[in-house]
Amino acid sequence: MPNLLNVVSYAMPHPFPLTTCVDPHSKKTKYHRSMAEAAARYALVTGGNKGIGLEISKQLASKGIVVILTSRDEKRGLEALQSLKDSGLSDYVIFHQLDVVDSASIAAAAQFLTTKYGRLDILVNNAGILGAGLDNVSNVQLQEVVEATAAALFANSKAETSMKASGTMIQTYEAAEDCVRTNFHGVKRVTEAFIPLLQLSASPTIVNVSSIGGHLNHLRNERAKAVLSNEVGLTEESIDEVVREFLIDFKEGRLEENKWLTHIGAAYQVSKAALNAYTKVLAKKHTDFIINSLCPGFARTDLSGHLGAISAEEAAQKVVRVALLPRGGPSGAFFYDKDVYGVAT
Repeated sequence: MPNLLNVVSYAMPHPFPLTTCVDPHSKKTKYHRSMAEAAARYALVTGGNKGIGLEISKQLASKGIVVILTSRDEKRGLEALQSLKDSGLSDYVIFHQLDVVDSASIAAAAQFLTTKYGRLDILVNNAGILGAGLDNVSNVQLQEVVEATAAALFANSKAETSMKASGTMIQTYEAAEDCVRTNFHGVKRVTEAFIPLLQLSASPTIVNVSSIGGHLNHLRNERAKAVLSNEVGLTEESIDEVVREFLIDFKEGRLEENKWLTHIGAAYQVSKAALNAYTKVLAKKHTDFIINSLCPGFARTDLSGHLGAISAEEAAQKVVRVALLPRGGPSGAFFYDKDVYGVAT
């Protein structure tokens, strides 16, 4: 199994000095602006207003890449943009509202990018939710719940870890549906909308931020595992069918009967397993792209109740390494820590 550090060690930094990156407010002549625009690279990050997404935006911008930071909430997105400008990155960051579950919002962002820059080089699908709510949970209890859930999702065995908190974290059908809609269907919608712009890039790259919890070793539903591990017969339609079956079983109370996870991470796990499978399908369809998914690790973010093992900055570094893989790098792979799984051929 190849070592992640070896795989990404040849990822070259941006080949142009920061001073050649396009400044949208520059008074340069049209000729000089066109030269700068040709040299610049453009990246769009979903869920970029906080946590790992904000750090990804910051690190890409610090390498001279023009980053379109997006978020569902415009106010929070503009606040995140200002924080990056205050850190000296004014020339390399711009904000646009984007809600990954809103087709009109996605279309507006794609049109904005088409008009302003004319192409996209890197798409980082980072936006995601856990899909669970809190009910009578203290901070101490929340820590126990999060740690137990993380243990179940990140464990190297198939065993579930039981919840220890006396309070409860609840996952309703509506919350599970929202989780799948955001983490899986949302990524598909965004990706499909930006494919035409990525096709205009000399080095189109897509990074899907996923989770080791979605690794097939952790799925207990045998049909889902069989479908998602079928390298030859895997299609978008077959992935969609697995997700539909999970939601039906959830709604009808058959999670345990059909051997899905039954704790609050159930929908999250399925959404990320589907995302990893979709990444493989997409990589085979677009062989001139570099398309990968990865688990950035259990980071201290809102999603984990800020109880993770690593910082958002450390997690973002892993995402950025994969985002900057050069042409000819692995595609259709799942990266976790120092390992690379399932490179598409």
